[in-house]
Amino acid sequence: MRRIRFVPQADAEVAAETRYYRREAGPEIASQFVKAVEQASCLAAEFPAAGSPSHANTRRIQLKKFPFSLIYQLAEDEIVVFAVAHNARKPGYWESRTTRN
Repeated sequence: MRRIRFVPQADAEVAAETRYYRREAGPEIASQFVKAVEQASCLAAEFPAAGSPSHANTRRIQLKKFPFSLIYQLAEDEIVVFAVAHNARKPGYWESRTTRN
């Protein structure tokens, strides 16, 4: 299994959405969101080709039960996560992140 590295912006997205779910829906839903991110990350690390091809030479795995996708790319020996992106907000906003990592 490959190592997973979240770029700082992706880490910030997970933290912000976790806070949102905790505030709006409660700690149980927030915990489920974090678990969904972890499951998608593990799937990408174990099976890098599992995600659907996406923009900027990345792949996308839909989170279970949440309207978000894990956007990642296979690097030499790791999986780089560029975004945990909402499926209906600002498509492709994260693409510039792929050229800096």
